[in-house]
Amino acid sequence: MGASRLSLALGGGLELTSDGRIVVLGPRAGMDLSALDRDRVDVIQRFRPDHDAFAVGGWNTAPEPPEEAEGRYAAAIVVLPRARSEGRDAVARAELLVARGGLVVVDGQKTDGADALLRALRTRVAVAGPINKAHGKLYWFSATGALSDWRAPPREQVEGGFVTAPGVFSADGPDPGSVLLAQALPARLPSHLADLGAGWGWLAAAALSRDGVEAIDLVEADHLALTCARENIRDPRARFHWADATRWRPEAPLGGIVMNPPFHGGRAADPSLGRAFIAASAACLAPSGRLWLVANRHLPYETALTECFAQTAETGGDARFKILEAARPRRLR
Repeated sequence: MGASRLSLALGGGLELTSDGRIVVLGPRAGMDLSALDRDRVDVIQRFRPDHDAFAVGGWNTAPEPPEEAEGRYAAAIVVLPRARSEGRDAVARAELLVARGGLVVVDGQKTDGADALLRALRTRVAVAGPINKAHGKLYWFSATGALSDWRAPPREQVEGGFVTAPGVFSADGPDPGSVLLAQALPARLPSHLADLGAGWGWLAAAALSRDGVEAIDLVEADHLALTCARENIRDPRARFHWADATRWRPEAPLGGIVMNPPFHGGRAADPSLGRAFIAASAACLAPSGRLWLVANRHLPYETALTECFAQTAETGGDARFKILEAARPRRLR
C-alpha cells in the first residue's frame, strides 16, 4: 500500500506540533492514521461501524467531541463527509476545537467536494498545500476564527414538529418510503418491535401509534440521528441503541420488525446492505415474528427474503417503492 495523503503531507510541508492533542473528525474504517502519535489522538466518528474499527485498533474514539472542547486541541484533521453540504460545517467545527493559530487539516475526495471547499477556503484564510493523490486532496490552514458563519444549526425542525440535523438521512423531512410503509402497517402490531436503521425516529413514532405495541427498540448506527430520535420520541416504550443494525441482537426474540434499510455505503448503490439487514431481522425475530420493510423498486431483495423467511410477499407500494412482508424466519447457520 502506498503512502497516504497525510503521510505525504507530513513529509512535505505539513508540521504538526510535537505536543498537545490532535483531533481527527470523521475518519472512515481503513483510513491510515499511522503517521500520527496514537497517544495524542482523539478520533471522533459518529457512525458505529467506523467508530468500532478505530476503537478495536487501539485509538481513543468517541462519537462526539468532549464537552467544553473549544480550543482544546493543538491541531484538527477533518475527513470530509460524503454529503458536500456538511463540508463547511465540519471544517468550521474543527476550527472551533483548535486553539487560535493551531492547524486545521482537510482531507477529502474530489467527489466529496474537496476542490470546491478549497476554493471557498482560499477566499477566507491562507491555505497551504494541496497534496494531491488518489482522486483526493489534503490541505491545511491556521485557525483564525474566520469560519464561524459556516456552522450549520445543530437541530432543524421539520414537518410534524420532529427535529433533524444536517447530514442525517432524510434531514428535510420523513422519507417517502417510510411514509408509504407506515401507511401500509396493520392497525395492530406485535407487542415487542424493533426499527432497524431507525434514523431520527419517524417510522418508529408511526409504529408506536398502532395498537398492541408495548416496546420498540430503535437501532441506529448514526449517533447524531439517534440523538435526534431521543428528542423526537419521549414515549417510555421506546429504547434506543447506538449500534450496527446488522450485528445488533435483542435480549429476547422480537414479535416484529419495521425497517427502511439503507442501500448506499458510499455514493453508489449497494444492495448488500439491505440484504444484511434482512438477514439480521431474521436472526432477531421469534418463530412467529413478522418483518415489514420498504425498498426502492429496483433493489433485488426478494431472493434474500426467500432465503431468510419461509413466507414472503409484496403487499403494496407505488412506482418508486415496494412494500415487502415476510414471516416464519429461517434459522440460518
